[in-house]
Parts: sequence; C-alpha cells; structure tokens
Amino acid sequence: MVDAGFPNFKTSFIKQTRRLKIDPRDIRLIILTHGDFDHVGSAKDLRELSGAKVAIHEKDSNNLENGLFNWTRGVTSWGKISRSILMPMIRHWGTFPSMKADIILDDEAFDLKDYGINGRIIYTPGHTMGSVSVLLDSGELFAGCLAHNRLPFTLHPALPIYAENLELIKESWRKLIDAGAKTVYPGHGKPFPSELIKKYLN
Repeated sequence: MVDAGFPNFKTSFIKQTRRLKIDPRDIRLIILTHGDFDHVGSAKDLRELSGAKVAIHEKDSNNLENGLFNWTRGVTSWGKISRSILMPMIRHWGTFPSMKADIILDDEAFDLKDYGINGRIIYTPGHTMGSVSVLLDSGELFAGCLAHNRLPFTLHPALPIYAENLELIKESWRKLIDAGAKTVYPGHGKPFPSELIKKYLN
C-alpha cells in the first residue's frame, strides 16, 4: 500500500477495502512517500488494522515519530497564495498520532521482491527531503507529491506547487524517467503518462 492518507482515514479505508473485497490483513507493507500530514496521518491506525510494516525515508521519519505537522512551502504564485489562505484550516486537520516506522529507508533503492512486488522504492527528494517513489517493473510509478494533477493544485499534470527544492524535483524526475517510468499515479489526481512531465525538466 502506498501512503496512509489524512488523519482519521480509518473508517473510509475499511469501507473501501470492503467494497474492493480486500482483506486489510493481506497488506504487508505501507510505504509512506513523504512525511506530510495528508500522507502519513492514518499510518498508525492502518498499521494496527492490517498488521503491515510501515516504511518511510530517514529524512522524513522525524515527522512521523513526533506527529509533526508539515506542509512544504509554495514554489509557484498559486502555491504561495493557497498555502497562506488554507493554512489555518489545514493545520487544525493536520494533527495525527505519532509512531515509529518499522523500516527506515535510506538513499539506496529498496527492492520489493520480498513483498511479492516486482518493483522498488526509489529515493526522489524535492517535494520534501525524504520523498520516495515506488516504481514497478511495468513502468507504473506511484509518485506521491512529485507531481499534482487536480484542483486545487493544478488543472493538468504538472510539477508540485509546494516543494522544498524544485531543482531536486526535476533531478528526481529525470532519474525516474531514465529508470523506465511510464504511467504516473500522483498522490493527488488521476494517472497520466510520464511524457507530460518532460516539458518541465528543461
């Protein structure tokens, strides 16, 4: 499973797994793409529900271990404006229980074959300094917030409007495309072909 959603996501998660006829106990690993509240908020609840191990990069693990609210800075005009407008409300929603991850990732790729998955976790900093992505051998890429593809972020596939370092994001994308990324599943929005990101990398 990739990411754990907003805080208090447990009830919705149970409904969705029932609808899809998935037994949560079949989930063996929860990969957190980064330490922002909307991606780690229900990690503790979902680990307790599934029994799965939780993995996060060492550079974002402090957020998870201390329940720290994190929302990276705006790097576009709309990113800066929307962040300032939404911050009071989002900060209220962003409280989540702290926990220690079972697996602390480093900058080396993490092979997922032991979990029955043909793919690997790749270190892709830029949105946060501890961001990771999951690249399957099929070319399917679960990119977290390395890209956005829906409102209120963007109208079309694009680089994120919030980031620690936009140049690092571009480097991470070049690495992923060179590694065979074809279909991108962003953390926010519908999937899209990786070709649509190339125009942002020059």
